[in-house]
Amino acid sequence: MAREIDEAWIEEAVERHRRIESLRAEFDKAVQGVEVTVRSPDGLIEVVVTAAGVITDVRIPGTLHNRANTEVARSIHAVVTAAADAARWAREKLHAETFTDYPPLGRS
Repeated sequence: MAREIDEAWIEEAVERHRRIESLRAEFDKAVQGVEVTVRSPDGLIEVVVTAAGVITDVRIPGTLHNRANTEVARSIHAVVTAAADAARWAREKLHAETFTDYPPLGRS
């Protein structure tokens, strides 16, 4: 039994694939360019992270004088954890904005 090929459907599918690939390239570029700055809860350390999760800068706006090693370590741990969360949030936000017309398959 021969099946008829729907040329219009194939062309539409190819075009949709090209559009998604183009959006993916835009998304990949955007996650490299979006930066978020986070601070440790005590304000001791600041970290700048891209939406891709790359830490681009670490700053110590105050002084470490009279700070115990354990206190500095807690601040570093807190700010790095917050930076990872901020990167994930920024990436998800960019993804939702970029692919708004293309919801994930299997979700209603």
